[in-house]
Amino acid sequence: MMEAGSAERKPRLLIVDDEPFNLEILSEHLADANYEVVTAEDGEAAWDLLARDRAFDAILLDRMMPRMDGMALLARLKQQPELLQVPVIMQTAVGAAENVREGLAAGAYYYLIKPFQRDMLLAIVGAAVDFYKEKRQLEQQLVSQAGSYGLLVRGEFCFRTLEEARQLTLLLSHACPEPQRVALGLSELLVNAVEHGNLAIRYSEKTRLLQQGRWQDEIEARLANPTYAARQVHVGFVRTANEITVTITDEGEGFDWRPFLEFSPERAFDPHGRGISMARMLSFDQIEYQGNGNQVVARVSKA
Repeated sequence: MMEAGSAERKPRLLIVDDEPFNLEILSEHLADANYEVVTAEDGEAAWDLLARDRAFDAILLDRMMPRMDGMALLARLKQQPELLQVPVIMQTAVGAAENVREGLAAGAYYYLIKPFQRDMLLAIVGAAVDFYKEKRQLEQQLVSQAGSYGLLVRGEFCFRTLEEARQLTLLLSHACPEPQRVALGLSELLVNAVEHGNLAIRYSEKTRLLQQGRWQDEIEARLANPTYAARQVHVGFVRTANEITVTITDEGEGFDWRPFLEFSPERAFDPHGRGISMARMLSFDQIEYQGNGNQVVARVSKA
């Protein structure tokens, strides 16, 4: 992982688990995958540690522990501004939908079911760490590239690649009243239009590719494939007195968007599938999919 203005370093993880065997196995797998690992034997020990050291890229948190359980520690984490955005991966042997809903509502957007497989562990942790890295990079770039984009009233844009999606995210986010709020959700919608729209990568395919570490290679291969190479994403931006509207249209066949508008307990254990619901909950005042799902209209109120 690379922080702006600093040397490259390993992503740091905090693992909280009251079972020594689990701590040993998790630490071994993650250290082998080039993560720096710090451990705590329960929620109370983790809270004491976090009082001194908060520089973590993700927290793996066991749900059932003595002294302070995972849900109690999660509640404390979400009350701390410095820890609020650090992704929490809740590891649990309880797969009941209601338990997962409770964790999702409390802010644990990633889940790891025990006993876990190594490839799924690495896929889930990698997704959480990458999400946090992307969020911080967008925030840093928004600060460094602030300008007069707020004067933009209407615009039409086309793009094809993920790097172009990033550049358009920065431009259009600056044109909104709260750029940092909008940026991550807008990025998710633009990236989805490329990956799942124009490049036609299905949900199950992305799960498999992430587990195999082949996701980025597949993106590059499809961008070069004549079947998809000419497809573009079309974006419209309109500012009125009351709101800003961003309309994103891809050239794919569409999809059933309805299951993705809310966080789903059934998908909580997958390394992806959170982007649309997070955009809806955290970034925009309204998201509306139209037609067969290849067009989405996102609105930001100016009130």
